Amino acid sequence: MSAETYRDVWGIPHLRADSPHELARAQGRVTARDRAWQLEVERHRAQGTSAAFLGPEALSWDRLARRARLADTARRCFTALERKDPETAAWVRAYVDGVNEGLAQNGRPAPEFARTGLTPGQWEPWTPLGVWLATHILFAGFPAKLWREHVSTHLGPEAVALFAADGPGTAGSNGWLVSGERTTTGHALIAGDPHRFIEDPGVYQQIHLSCPEFDVVGLAVPGVPGVAHFGHTGTVAWAITNAMADYQDLYRERLRRTGAGVEALGPDGAWHRAARHTETIQVAGVAGDTGERETVEVEVIETDRGPVIAGGPEGLDDGTPAALSLRYPPRVTFDLGFGALLPLLRARRVADVDRALDAWTEPVNVVQAADTEGGLLHRVAGRVPVRPAANGLRPVPAWEPGHEWTGWHTPPRAGLTDGVAVMANQRGPSTPLGVEFAPPHRADRIAALLAGRERWSAADMPTIHTDTHLASATPLLNHLATLTDPASPTDEAISPTAPPPPATPTTLTPLTPQATALSARLLAWDRRMDADSADAAAYAALRAAVVRRLAAHPALAPASLPPAYPEVLQPWLALVPRVAYALEHLLRADDLYGIDRAATIRAALEEVAAAPPPGTWGDTHRLAPWRALPDATGPADAPRLSGDHDCVLCTSAVPGLTDRAARGPAARYVWDLADRENSRWVVPHGASGVPGSPHHRDQQPLWLRGELAPVITDFTRLTKETDD
Repeated sequence: MSAETYRDVWGIPHLRADSPHELARAQGRVTARDRAWQLEVERHRAQGTSAAFLGPEALSWDRLARRARLADTARRCFTALERKDPETAAWVRAYVDGVNEGLAQNGRPAPEFARTGLTPGQWEPWTPLGVWLATHILFAGFPAKLWREHVSTHLGPEAVALFAADGPGTAGSNGWLVSGERTTTGHALIAGDPHRFIEDPGVYQQIHLSCPEFDVVGLAVPGVPGVAHFGHTGTVAWAITNAMADYQDLYRERLRRTGAGVEALGPDGAWHRAARHTETIQVAGVAGDTGERETVEVEVIETDRGPVIAGGPEGLDDGTPAALSLRYPPRVTFDLGFGALLPLLRARRVADVDRALDAWTEPVNVVQAADTEGGLLHRVAGRVPVRPAANGLRPVPAWEPGHEWTGWHTPPRAGLTDGVAVMANQRGPSTPLGVEFAPPHRADRIAALLAGRERWSAADMPTIHTDTHLASATPLLNHLATLTDPASPTDEAISPTAPPPPATPTTLTPLTPQATALSARLLAWDRRMDADSADAAAYAALRAAVVRRLAAHPALAPASLPPAYPEVLQPWLALVPRVAYALEHLLRADDLYGIDRAATIRAALEEVAAAPPPGTWGDTHRLAPWRALPDATGPADAPRLSGDHDCVLCTSAVPGLTDRAARGPAARYVWDLADRENSRWVVPHGASGVPGSPHHRDQQPLWLRGELAPVITDFTRLTKETDD
C-alpha cells in the first residue's frame, strides 16, 4: 500500500498511507480532485494574480497582495522552514507534489475553468504558505486602526470608544469545552463553529488522515497540508477561536524620491534607502473574460518597518500626503508557524498539543483541548509583539522613536469555571493582547445554556449551535419601552442592567395606532431571530431604519466620507456598518453629539409601521456565499436563515445595508473524547467543490437545520475509491 482513498456517504475523503509523506501527497491529490477550482483561485490570490481572470473587482486585492509582499514572505518562510525544520518542509513538498499530480490527472475539471479559459497552474513548494498567509492577512483587522484614526479626527477622541464593537468583523468563532464532570460519559466534549465568510466551495475541508504514526479527523484548509485548527486524533482533540489579538502595526511613513530610488525617514532622524521595484498586474475586462487584458503597474516599496500597502512618496490617490507601511510577524521572523502542523497530527495528549502550539505564529487563537485521560487545555497560541500601546490604536509615525517592537508576549493561559470554558471572541484570556473584542452576548448565552443542564452529551450540542436569542436587542427595546410610556421607568424584565434612556419629550405628537401596535409587538417579542418569525423581521426592519437615520444625521456627517485608502480596506471605513455594529454603545451613551435618539427611534418606528416587512425574517435574511465567479443564483433562490450577528447562531447581516448574510458558521463540530465515532460535524455546502457533483451541496440541508453528520473513522464502513 502506498496510499488509499476511501469515501463515506457524504463523499468526505478518508486517506490511508504508509508514511506521513505519502499521506500528505495523498491529501494534496484528493484536494486537487475535489477542489481544483478553489485551489486555482487561492493560488492566484496568494500571488496577487487573480484579476487576470476575475476582472477589475479583484484588482484591489491583487494590489494589496503585491504591496504587502505576501508571495515573497511565503517564499522566505519556506526557505527558513527548510533550514530549521527539514522534515516539515519535505512534508509540505509532498503535499504540493500531490496537488500537482491531482491537477494533472483530473480528467473532469470544474466548469469554472472553461468559463475563464484557464488551465490549472503549477504549485510551488511555498504555495501552501502563501495560501495560509493570504487567508489570514486581514484576520487581525489592522484596517480598524484606520477607522479609529478617521473617526477620532472627525468626531473627537471619545468616538473611538463609542464605535468600538469589532465591526465589521472578518472572522470569529464560538467554542466551548465541557469537562468530563459535566458530561454523560465522564469524558470531555469540545464543540463550536468558526464564523467566517461563507464561500462556495467552503473554506474548510472535512478529512481523515491515517498512517502508522497517527490517525486524525479534522477540518483542513484547502491548499494547506494537515489539520491545523480543528482535529481529533482519537486520544486528544483541539479547536480554536479567534483571540482578537492585535499583532499587526501600521506606520505612517515619510517617503521621498531620490535619483537612486526611494528613501524613508527613520526614527533616528535620518533618511534610509527603501527597497523598491515595480510589478505588473493583468486585469481581464470582466470576470471570465478570456480576451485581451489591461496591464496595471504597481510600485512595491518596503521600509525598515515593512512593506508600504497604501500611498507612496506622492501620497494617496486623492493627493493626501500619506503612506502606510504594514509590519506583521511572518514578514519580520520569516516563520509562519508550519512547524506546529506535524506535531499536532502526532499528538496523543493535551501536553503534546500544548508543546506543538508553542511554535504557532498566526493567526493568534484561543485554543481548547482535551484528552481521554482527563487532560484539559485553554490557552492562547501565536505571536504578539511587545510594543507601546499607541501602536495598537492607530497608525503611528515611523519617524518618531518609541514605536519599535521589543520582543514577544508570553501567550496567556486560563482555566475552566464550573467545568466549562467558553470563548466567543469576547474579552477572556487574550484580553492583554488585544484592543477591541466581540460583545459578550454569544459567550454569555453559551455559558447560560451550559449552566442550565448538569450533564451534556454530544447529541445535545446542536441545541447550543442553533440558539437564536438576541441579547443585543436590549438597548433599542429599552428606548422603545420609554418611547411608548415616557412616564414609566424602564421595565426590569426588559433590561435588568442597562440604565433607562432619557425620557421622550412630552411635547411630541402621540404615536400613530400602527406604531403603538408595532411597539407593543416588539416589546412582547421573545427576542429570537428565527427564520419563520414575523416579529424578528419587524425588529430587524426597525433596527435597520434606526441605523440609517443615525448614519445620515448631520452630526455624524464628517465621518461619512472615508479617506482614499485602497478599496480592499474600505469595508472597515464605511459609516453605516460601523453604526450598525456599534448600535448598543450609541444608544446607551450619555450623549451622542446632541442627536435626539428618542426622536430618531420614533421616526424609524413610524417608518416601519407605515410599511412593515410583509413576511418573516428568513424571507430577507438569506445566505449569500462568496463565489469567485458568481452564478445566476439570486436572493429568491438563496437559503433562508435563522440567527443574527450577536446570536450564538451567528449569521451576520449588515443592518442598514442588507439582511443577507455573507458570514456565518463555516463548519460545526462536536469532538467526543469518550468515543471519536460519536463525534459529529457539518459544513455549509459539501465535500466537493465541483458543481453538479452529488456531494457539492448535500450537507446544506443538515447545516440549515442545525443537524450534524456522524464522524466515521472505521475504514470497514467506508467505500474504497482509489489506490494511488
